[in-house]
Formats: sequence, C-alpha cells, structure tokens
Amino acid sequence: MKSATMQIFSGLVKCADCGCSMSFATNKSVSKPFSYFNCTSYRQYGPKHADCTAHYVCYDTLYAYVLSRLRYWSAQADVGEEHLKGQLLHANDREQQRMTRMREAELKRAQKRQKELDRLFSKLYEDWAAERITEYNFNALSEKYQTEQAEVLEKIEQLQAELATEQQATVSIGQWIDLIHQYAYPEELTAEMLNALIEKIVVHERRPCRIWTRWSALPPHWMLI
Repeated sequence: MKSATMQIFSGLVKCADCGCSMSFATNKSVSKPFSYFNCTSYRQYGPKHADCTAHYVCYDTLYAYVLSRLRYWSAQADVGEEHLKGQLLHANDREQQRMTRMREAELKRAQKRQKELDRLFSKLYEDWAAERITEYNFNALSEKYQTEQAEVLEKIEQLQAELATEQQATVSIGQWIDLIHQYAYPEELTAEMLNALIEKIVVHERRPCRIWTRWSALPPHWMLI
C-alpha cells in the first residue's frame, strides 16, 4: 500500500457536518501509529466554535475500500459495457424519473405563467392607452409584472438546463466507463486516478462514509468504518 504521507486523497475528503475539507494527520502516541483524516474546522477551532465534532476516518480503511470499489467497477466493465451501462442507468432510475416528472410539471407551470404575464402586460398597456387606468397604476403594475416576468424566465431557463443535463446522462456514462477502463484493476491508488474517478468522500460522525463518483447519476457508495 502507498505511504500515507503522500496524501493522495487531498481535497477529496469532506466533513459531512460543516462541509470543510478534512485534514491528514498521524497519531504517533499509540503503540501502533495510524494515519487518519479529521475535520479541519474542528481541529482549528475546537468543540466550542466548530460546527462539527471530532469524527474521523482511518487512512488505511479508506484506502482499502476505495481500491476495492475501483476494482469492482473494473470487473463490471469487463462483464460487458452494455450490461454495465444498464446497471448505471437504472441505479438511480426511480429517483431520476421522479425528479424529471417534477421538473417537467414545474416547467409547464412556469411557461403557462409566462404566457399569462404576457397577456396581462398587453391588457395593461391597452387599459393605459385607453385611459382606463392612471399612469401611476400603470407604472406600479408594469414594474410588478416585469419583475415576475424576469423571475419566471430565469426559472424556465434553469429547468430547461436541468432537463437537458439529465438527457445527456448516457454520454456521461460512456465517459465514466472509459475512465474505468483507463484505470482498470489498479494495484494501488494515485492522486490522478482518484481525482479522475471520485468527486468527493463525505465523512459522517455516526453514519457510514459516502463515496461520490465523478458520474453524478451514480448513487454514492456507503462505506462502513
């Protein structure tokens, strides 16, 4: 196993409570010294001021588990890429479908409201031109409608972008599988490999760690520590 002093997990290990990166350290005060990661915020500010606790993850435990997961995905890729793509696509399928339906429904509501605002604005202008409302009321309502129009348009663009991202998931799968082949059956971990395949490793206090891959649609792996 690689020497822990290389800190190949640098920047990847995060505290679940405060979101800070976790710092690398070695406990040499015991008969069998060991290296670990604990929260930078807790280490810097202590229990009175930090937003988290002194929880940690052992370096050797983390190293062994991550290595085993990467070897597992290598084996899955060897079984067959189409089979693996199917696994990955359906790994979070129900949740994705639910989120897609929610976004599509929200997009329809926003687009409907956009059309309503266009009609209201047109009617407002007609009323002002025909002197059915005062200029003061016209300006007040005009500002109100314009503000809402901008908010609705921003919401529509955001939802359309999110839906487009979901549709590109299969492309991401292919790229991720290519990376798995590139780093197939690793004998040891490297910083380059970890940064290519893993987005972050979140360490909880009384729950398993969660390992998030670079392919965001793949649910995180829970690591018992």
